Amino acid sequence: MSVERLQNYVGGEWIDSTSKTTGQVHNPATGELIGECPFSTKDELDHAVAVAKEAFDGWRRTPVEDRIQPLFRLKALLDENAKELAAILTREHGKTLSEALGSVQRGIQMVEAATGAPSLMMGQSLEDISRGIDCQSVRQPVGVFTCIAPFNFPAMVPLWFFPFAVACGNTFVCKPSEQVPFSQKFMWELVHEAGFPPGVLNLVNGAHDVVNGMIENPDIEGISFVGSTPIAEYVYSKASAKLKRVQALGGAKNYIFLMADADMDFALDSITESAMGCAGERCLAASVVLCIGGNKDEVREGLLKRMQALVVGDGSKPGVHLGPVISAEHKERVLAKIQRGIDEGGELVLDGRNPDVPGDGYFVGPTLFDNVKEGMSIAQEEIFGPVLCLMEVDTLEEGLAIAKRQPLANANSIFTTSGRAARQFGYEVPASMAGINIGVAAPMSFFSFGGAKQSFFGDLKAHGREAFDFYTDRKVLISRW
Repeated sequence: MSVERLQNYVGGEWIDSTSKTTGQVHNPATGELIGECPFSTKDELDHAVAVAKEAFDGWRRTPVEDRIQPLFRLKALLDENAKELAAILTREHGKTLSEALGSVQRGIQMVEAATGAPSLMMGQSLEDISRGIDCQSVRQPVGVFTCIAPFNFPAMVPLWFFPFAVACGNTFVCKPSEQVPFSQKFMWELVHEAGFPPGVLNLVNGAHDVVNGMIENPDIEGISFVGSTPIAEYVYSKASAKLKRVQALGGAKNYIFLMADADMDFALDSITESAMGCAGERCLAASVVLCIGGNKDEVREGLLKRMQALVVGDGSKPGVHLGPVISAEHKERVLAKIQRGIDEGGELVLDGRNPDVPGDGYFVGPTLFDNVKEGMSIAQEEIFGPVLCLMEVDTLEEGLAIAKRQPLANANSIFTTSGRAARQFGYEVPASMAGINIGVAAPMSFFSFGGAKQSFFGDLKAHGREAFDFYTDRKVLISRW
């Protein structure tokens, strides 16, 4: 079979990249080569930005009620094609079909939230701030925005950004992950069908040159990034130095506080799904369970039983709970982190390094560590795979102290039936996304998404009301007549 080479979408047209450098796209469940992603040049990015800049003036002058009409059409198209998009996502990424469809539906909710722009862009006014003088503030679009999308949620994450950006009157250039570009290709076909004016939404495939080009291009007003902490810090520091708006979402090491008074069956079910779902490749995955109050033996046996029951395999097949990790290289990174945990003294209760799955896929099975200590790498560093660690602490206060010392603070959760413990947790935990009896503390589209400390660089987070702050400038008009 011929291997498809992807194209860029610029100015309302699909165009070939002239770059001779490409990245291979594989189905991680089989190892099959399914496509080639061009690593577009800086000049090709600059052309897309110039097209977006040219489109900006007409788009920002389009009434906001008219700007959201293509978003309504896009939502309808995404609803109609959600299963096909999920199947594409499973093929390029490895998620199970149910996981893929769930992420697509989350993305559709973002489009729906962005259609609230006529209300959410409203400003403020007050007459007679002084005798005969009135004042009003209005939100105005800024210009060209971009996003650098990650591999783990290729259909959903760009929808955190571009619907809000264009609803506010900006134009946009998206760079998908070069590892999983096919879901964005399909989505931009729907964007085209939805009828956005040429140049308003653009897609440029690529790798490092496109990222650095976005940082350097003076006509880009803001960048949204999702990925690892080192790259998030790099993008933030370099782009903010160029006076760009930046929201850079980094890595995670999420602690689950499991109190002895919790509904244990419910908690263990939730923790297992949180840690193992999407093969652990999500920034909200449970990473370390803090067993509080002498319940560790029960927790260990309960998690072991549930993790052993998970079926590992091709996510497109029925009955599979856990698909592959994204690539052969990433599998080796996960395996190396498991070995390091063993070398540091962690007890490997369930070894997922050699799951019994036929074929050439990149599989890591459910992996459980016990007797993990705070200073171990597996307790501190993001693994981004189906690996869960158990630590034992005596009190909630001790657990909170551990979380506060952790440099990453994306999402933490507590399982308890104690209102006092739940309130103390919510009041003191440093992570910006916190769950109470919730395994995956994922905010809905109308709330903001983003962590704290080294999990987030910037000051305005993704989607929700904060998106309308990120994508607009507040202008204050003071008038006397």
